[in-house]
This record gives sequence, structure tokens and C-alpha cells, in this order.
Amino acid sequence: MDVFGTVLDWRRGLRDALGGRLSDAAFDRIVDRQGELEQQGFRRYADIVAQSLVEELGLGAEEAAGIGAAAGAWPLFPDSASGLRRLRAVAACAGITNSDLAHRARIEEQLGFALDGWICAEEVRAYKPDPRMWRAAASRMSVELGPGWWHVSAYADYDHRTARSLGLTCVFVERPHSRPGPADLTVGDLSHLADQAR
Repeated sequence: MDVFGTVLDWRRGLRDALGGRLSDAAFDRIVDRQGELEQQGFRRYADIVAQSLVEELGLGAEEAAGIGAAAGAWPLFPDSASGLRRLRAVAACAGITNSDLAHRARIEEQLGFALDGWICAEEVRAYKPDPRMWRAAASRMSVELGPGWWHVSAYADYDHRTARSLGLTCVFVERPHSRPGPADLTVGDLSHLADQAR
């Protein structure tokens, strides 16, 4: 499952950190720039956030670094904790995320429980959409790549391209800033997904 933008409200977190001064167009530019930076080689996600804010919004380096360091404390979507709790009663739920190891504890604290796994770029030294992220998850979680594995993301154009090529079932979550694309199942939020997974 994708984390930033699917479980955690990435746009709201950034907007709050910037005192509300973030347009949707600026957010899209930041997301795209972060994707470009990730393809240049591994760096901590906190550093990528900071650089994208400096380059796209003209923030000072110190302010941008503080926002990047706090990324794991950005708010969850209201349905995330309850939806994931219900989903975990059906199947293991692991985060596959371009973020850092340090973000796990902060996000799980907000959820109120631990996810079944956390596969992040800091460990794999690669970023989605690199298939090494999913292969690392398969190894860590002892799960075969295939349709029995549902990859859940609000970024169908990014995550699902690779997930589909690996034979996974692709679930698209319609978040306010999601990016649609081909999916096997589309849901409004994680509670709706939990309803489907029963």
C-alpha cells in the first residue's frame, strides 16, 4: 500500500506546514519535482521534500529542511486508521513507500497500531516506480507477486504502472489530489475498500 497521498494526507500536511499558502498547482509541481529528484539516486525523503520546496516555492533552506523533517507527522486521512484496522482483519497490510525509516513510527503512532510491514526507499535504496520496491516487499512479507496481492494507491499513473506489470491487482483510491489511471478496483476511501475486502 502506498502511504504518502493514500494513507497520509500529503497535500494537507504540506499546506498546513506552509501556513495555508500552497495552491493545488504548486502541490502538483512539488510532487512532480520530487519524482524527478528520486530518479537521480537515493537521498532521504526529508531531503527531497526540502529541495523540492526550495526549487518550486523559493523557500529558504532552513524552513524547507524543517518541513521535510516533519513529513511523517503530517495528518492521516480521516478514514485511514479505521479502514486499515478493518483491512488488517482480512489480510496483512504493509506500506511500500518512497519515504524514510523514521516516518514509520510517526505514522503508526497516528494510526494507533503497527502496520504489518514497512518497505521504504531508505532501505531498498530505490524509489517507486522501480520494481525493486515491490520485490523487496515480496521478500520481506513472504508474499508471491501476483493477483492475490492488492496494491492500493491514489497514484495510479505512478504506482500502478509497475504493480500491474508485476501481475498485482491494482486498487485506486480516489483522494482529493489523486492521479487516476487503469485499475482493477476503484474506491472512495480505505473504509470503502474494507467493505469490498470482506
